[in-house]
Amino acid sequence: MKDAVFPDCPIRNVLARISSKWSLLVIYTLDRTGKEAVRFKELQRAIPDISQKMLTVTLRTLEEDGYVTRTVYPEVPPRVEYALTLRTRSLLPHLNALIEWASENKDAIMEDREKSARSK
Repeated sequence: MKDAVFPDCPIRNVLARISSKWSLLVIYTLDRTGKEAVRFKELQRAIPDISQKMLTVTLRTLEEDGYVTRTVYPEVPPRVEYALTLRTRSLLPHLNALIEWASENKDAIMEDREKSARSK
């Protein structure tokens, strides 16, 4: 694991991409819809503070890394749906554990932030 501190370490690269500002939120949202696949606009409505461009970039990155699949249906207008892959489904228990930890510790973390801000 010592190699993980070096910039060209594959583990560091994977963690950096999956922990980008929007990636985990998009994965979480896709899972929470309870649907097998979700249309772009539905996903955009579920995450109101993400721009269309950033959602597109995030979905493309997640697709490149094999976290989501993108299916385009030959309709007019075109229908595009996104779904989580099996790889991502294996990540969900870890993501849910992280969310649970954050929920359990959020009040203490916010208090520490306030203390730090007051001491500056």
